[in-house]
Amino acid sequence: MTRGCLRIAFNNEQEPSHQRQSGDRGEPRVPSVALGKDTENEQKLLLLNLVKKINLSASVPRTASRLLLLAVLCLLSGCLSRPQLHTQTFAFDPPADSIWKSAAQSARVVSIRSLRVAAPFDDRSLVYRTGDFSYVEDPYAEFLVSPSESVRPPIRSWMSQSDLFQAVVEPGSALKPNTMAEITVLELYGDFRSGKRPEAVLTLRFVLLESPDGIPGKLAFQGEYSRRVLLKARNANALMVGWNEALEQILVQLGSQICRLDSAPAYSGLTKDTRD
Repeated sequence: MTRGCLRIAFNNEQEPSHQRQSGDRGEPRVPSVALGKDTENEQKLLLLNLVKKINLSASVPRTASRLLLLAVLCLLSGCLSRPQLHTQTFAFDPPADSIWKSAAQSARVVSIRSLRVAAPFDDRSLVYRTGDFSYVEDPYAEFLVSPSESVRPPIRSWMSQSDLFQAVVEPGSALKPNTMAEITVLELYGDFRSGKRPEAVLTLRFVLLESPDGIPGKLAFQGEYSRRVLLKARNANALMVGWNEALEQILVQLGSQICRLDSAPAYSGLTKDTRD
């Protein structure tokens, strides 16, 4: 018997909690290119030549030339320090607009067997794509915990609130799961390539295994979903907002596929959804 599923959307007027900051409250800084030693030496030589010219000029007061010389000496010796940069930390928001409700109660008891993030996106630092084959890590913007532990809570929350699952259990629970989920984050980066509008990129693969008596067995479902979300700015804060939106969209599509799975239990093919 086919049973209908309904997605419930909530109006969330609260301020997003995806950003956890340490230090100042400004926008996260995209790392700038550091000056090389050769460039710094050239700048120092230019300053010294400027001081010599000022000393030779009769129109500049002696006191002013001495003060300028003192400033140059401080720069050369490193006594003038740069402002301290503060690391900002981020976390995914719980899903708000992707909760599925069903007319019938599901018998599916699920456990997240594994959740991993593929390299090179498995480090805490946020990753930006800067060229067709080049990526950089932002030393001043990172996840509060590892990326895998950051993605797990919102997905588990979505499963717990959805009628597509009767319960979500942890390993070692007295309640044995009859379904196990294996989740892989294939892409997690900000596309900041020059000449392109910045985008948040997120690709997830979900695998559901039938697990009678808590033992992984037959493949029940697998799906791969990719989203690219345009950003309002080229920085870490906008990127985190984009990732949250991408995750919401992916969970909506995943819920639709699982709902169809309940109507056609024999289905076990690969679902690949890559809509932007």
